[in-house]
Amino acid sequence: MRLLLLVRAYQVNGHMKAKLDPLGLEQREIPEDLDLALYGFTEADLDREFFLGVWQMSGFMSENRPVQTLRSILTRLQQAYCGSIGFEYMHIADRDKCNWLREKIETPTPWRYNRERREVILDRLAWSTQFENFLATKWTTAKRFGLEGGESLIPGMKEMFDRAADLGVESIVIGMSHRGRLNVLGNVVRKPLRQIFSEFSGGIRPVDEVGYTGTGDVKYHLGTSYDRPTRGGKKIHLSLVANPSHLEAADSVVVGKTRAKQYYSKDLDRTKNLGILIHGDGSFAGQGVVYETLHLSALPNYTTGGTIHIVVNNQVAFTTDPRAGRSSQYCTDVAKALSAPIFHVNGDDVEAVVHACELAAEWRQTFHSDVVVDLVCYRRFGHNEIDEPSFTQPKMYKVIKNHPSTLQIYHKKLLECGEISQQDIDRIQEKVNTILNEEFVASKDYLSKTRDWLSTNWAGFKSPEQISRVRNTGVKPEILKTVGKAISSLPENFKPHRAVKKVYEQRAQMIETGEGIDWALAEALAFATLVVEGNHVRLSGQDVERGTFSHRHSVLHDQETGEEYCPLDHLVMNQDPEMFTVSNSSLSEFGVLGFELGYSMESPNSLVLWEAQFGDFANGAQVIFDQFISSGEAKWLRQTGLVVLLPHGYDGQGPEHSSARLERYLQMSDDNPYVIPDMEPTLRKQIQECNWQIVNATTPANYFHVLRRQLHRDFRKPLIVMAPKNLLRHKDCKSNLSEFDDVQGHPGFDKQGTRFKRLIKDQNDHSDLEEGIRRLVLCSGKVYYELDDERKKVGASDVAICRVEQLCPFPYDLIQRELKRYPNAEIVWCQEEAMNMGAYSYITPRLWTAMRSLRRGDMEDIKYVGRGPSAATATGFYTFHVKEQAELVQKAIGKEPIS
Repeated sequence: MRLLLLVRAYQVNGHMKAKLDPLGLEQREIPEDLDLALYGFTEADLDREFFLGVWQMSGFMSENRPVQTLRSILTRLQQAYCGSIGFEYMHIADRDKCNWLREKIETPTPWRYNRERREVILDRLAWSTQFENFLATKWTTAKRFGLEGGESLIPGMKEMFDRAADLGVESIVIGMSHRGRLNVLGNVVRKPLRQIFSEFSGGIRPVDEVGYTGTGDVKYHLGTSYDRPTRGGKKIHLSLVANPSHLEAADSVVVGKTRAKQYYSKDLDRTKNLGILIHGDGSFAGQGVVYETLHLSALPNYTTGGTIHIVVNNQVAFTTDPRAGRSSQYCTDVAKALSAPIFHVNGDDVEAVVHACELAAEWRQTFHSDVVVDLVCYRRFGHNEIDEPSFTQPKMYKVIKNHPSTLQIYHKKLLECGEISQQDIDRIQEKVNTILNEEFVASKDYLSKTRDWLSTNWAGFKSPEQISRVRNTGVKPEILKTVGKAISSLPENFKPHRAVKKVYEQRAQMIETGEGIDWALAEALAFATLVVEGNHVRLSGQDVERGTFSHRHSVLHDQETGEEYCPLDHLVMNQDPEMFTVSNSSLSEFGVLGFELGYSMESPNSLVLWEAQFGDFANGAQVIFDQFISSGEAKWLRQTGLVVLLPHGYDGQGPEHSSARLERYLQMSDDNPYVIPDMEPTLRKQIQECNWQIVNATTPANYFHVLRRQLHRDFRKPLIVMAPKNLLRHKDCKSNLSEFDDVQGHPGFDKQGTRFKRLIKDQNDHSDLEEGIRRLVLCSGKVYYELDDERKKVGASDVAICRVEQLCPFPYDLIQRELKRYPNAEIVWCQEEAMNMGAYSYITPRLWTAMRSLRRGDMEDIKYVGRGPSAATATGFYTFHVKEQAELVQKAIGKEPIS
């Protein structure tokens, strides 16, 4: 019994005694439960014999040696748990999983690679090491964030991929930051070495490239993809996702892209597509998005069947020691929340690294859950190659200076065991150096080809310099009626909540009469018509199934059985259950938005939407907006049609639930405020040349068309929607079904057909020239309805109100049309946001540019009506809000001059 307790102590805490630090600097307190004396054993007991067959686990028991001495048992315990790999797995509640690992760890004899495998490992380690040495020699002062000190990552990854391929994996999506990225690009993903060397010489932008090249990015942020042969004779597709400098920001993007690959390849078991994330020790412990991403791993609509995490543990962040960078023993402790096994491994023992990586691949393919490999290594140079690390870690870098490389250590081991000769080592080194030099010479004449614009799934889609014609988004009336009935009908035996039942009865009535279509039904019609056209639609976010404002009700719950029913899952015969997906997410913005972004980038034939609970909550995901959505196409030439719904509007709910911070998205827009682009419909590339679209739609029909527009064109652009709140049930915010169809003569049909209206002109019957209008009020969003109510109330027939539905890119042609229509009108921009918020700062220079082109007034002639500058987005006092709102609409419509 005491022996069993000792064995369990090694299973739980043996990792604390493992030789993990290649530098030997870490001083760890050995737990007392690993001490023989605690169990009553002494030196005299070492030769006592025990019958191993009584153990519930008998991994150490050799078939011909069921009886072993305490000494031999202790030796095997230390070899298994206290060598170069420290295993943490006893926090896993599932005993079957623990037993599986024990069988892998507690073997009768220690694992050992044969000569053939060792030569492969040596070759891969040589490539990893000599690649970094070569770069250091040729570009002595260049930042490359090299892998020196962690070179065993490369053979570890390659062996992991080989093992994964043997177990059925066909595609791997990789995410990592800058440390070692070039080495992974060249040696794992197989980006041509001559191209990497050319980029070091300044050849990132293709010479004389015709067409869109974007801004580009530094070489250690770029991604690529490649079909790589494996050691087992198979092929595996590798994709390395482009990333910004923000550590861990790409984590959930990778997971989302992996999930999308599984959907499109019908990988129902989630065994053919795998996500691998490579982390740093400081960021894995410190960045919140790591936990947000881990937290998605078992959620039904987010799981990918497990992600393999590799932590390149340099034992120091930029300059911060672990004791100042985390509160836990290990940087990987956050993964214990998922019951993920963690394999800590000494980076200087390359065979141990390979073993841990292979075991991780086997775990993932067996249990379809996350696993972590903690590669404990060091950073031979500073944060980058021109940084001086001895300023802050003098003791560590004194040791590193004299510490042999992993390759030198492995050379010594192989020579001592006699399996590989010095001639073999020299042959491998000479081969690698020869190829590196040949590629370097070739890089001097290397002309970068036009960069791959889009991946295979995106073939035929247009880049920003290629004209894509505008398509109509109206739908045939009979299709609208058919899908309308499908999405407003429930099974006879289904018993929804009586209030929800009433909602669906009202929707059925709207479809039947063709009148009074509200916001939620318009959205459902957009989703349904896209699905029946063969497109995948996915909506996720906090509480999106019901909707924050209880308007959507896309998933219904039987009040007696709890059974769920989603009408949009029953549009066509034998509909794929994931073809339409609506899913409440975890309470995360950064992680979930990144996931949906990654998902949207895999295929253009999908409408992927993320909805914030309230628009202002989106700032929890600001990194995704700044580094990916707004700038990803320019930096990395990757399109996405992601739709972001941000509830916005001043309803008296206080500073935190009023503004989606429209001004921030407009400020990140890259359209020139002082130059009017070519607005001729057949030549217009305005949206294609802009980084994203920002709309504030005011009618259900226009919302329907802007969603459908996302897929009905030959390119993809992110769409930011200022989604309504009180308009969801506003008596005047309704559309007729005839505004959704493609019938000529119906209300939605204009000169060019039925499509999204970038600007909605005044709804009074005005002619092309109205000289009697004294004031033209331009606005966006729900404030229009308040302005229109005030105009009706006071009978101000000499005031025209136009709604700018698409703020970015700015609809110059339609603004000019309205300016010509009202030549004598005072120009007013009205908003409910504060002056330093909302669209005012964005609109003013562009409106002035449009006026200047017509020789009409100056910037001072644009009058502002709205709240004054403010630090908070809105007042927290409802009565004051009502007073403010009334005053601004009265001022906009009233006869008093506006200063």
